[in-house]
Order: sequence, then structure tokens, then C-alpha cells
Amino acid sequence: MAGSYIKVEYRGEKGIAKALNRLLKQGQNLAPVLGDIGEYLLPSTQQRFVDMQAPDGTPWEPLSGTTLEIKAAKGARLDRILTDSGTLADTLHYQISSDTLSLGSNQEYAAMQQLGGITAPNSMIPGVEIPAREFLGMAPFEKNEVEAMVANYLVKGLP
Repeated sequence: MAGSYIKVEYRGEKGIAKALNRLLKQGQNLAPVLGDIGEYLLPSTQQRFVDMQAPDGTPWEPLSGTTLEIKAAKGARLDRILTDSGTLADTLHYQISSDTLSLGSNQEYAAMQQLGGITAPNSMIPGVEIPAREFLGMAPFEKNEVEAMVANYLVKGLP
């Protein structure tokens, strides 16, 4: 046969079963690829504090007049949202278990900033609604990259 061609051979059930078993074995320990994903997502999550936007690219709600007054009294930058001292962005970290990656902050106020809500009666500004300023999550391009990372990791298990 001249030119190019494709040859398809069926090598039997043993070859397919062997490949599937190797793929299953590779998928039983996801810790290595989860570590790679954590290293990939951490800096992009921290970048959201610079860009002042949610993972989907939506800008964060502007600061309220009250917050601007408090920041001005402290001598903090008025043009930055969620960034007085940088603690929230600096405390972002990830943890891995055998099949789970968790990325977040251990700061008490992190959930309020991520999800929004009403401040506690004993807080600095009691009973005030704080808008959600989502910083955790994956942008569409990050989802694509993470999917590719997982696929590449699983393929390593094939012969």
C-alpha cells in the first residue's frame, strides 16, 4: 500500500484489561498531581488580590464609605480592596489528602470576605452587610489547565 495509512489491530482482552488496571492503579494515588495543582492555583489565587476580581473576572464590589473612613484613619491605602496588611492573601495555603486538595486561608474573616454576610453585633462595624468578594475558585482557563494536568498524570500510568 502506497502513501500513508492507519493500521488498527485488536490484541485481545488481556491488553485492554492490563491498560485499564494500570490506569486504575495510577488513579489510586492522586497526591502527586494534587500537589502540582495546588502549586499552580496558589499564585493565581493570590493574584486576585492584586487584580481585585473574582475567579470569573468579575470586579469586586467597591469599598463602602464606612470602610474607606476606617482605612483612612489607619493610614491604609484606599485604592485596595481586601488588602490592608496583605494577611489574607499571605495566609492562603493548600492541603492535600490522598484524593482531595483544599485551598484557603485560616483567617477568621476569610469566609465573610468570600461569601459575604452581616457583621456580628460585637464587631468593629456591627450589623453591616459585607458583600461577597470571591477570591477562591477556579477561572475557566484554570479549570482547563487542571483537567489537562489530571489527564497527563493518569496517562503516565498507561503502557
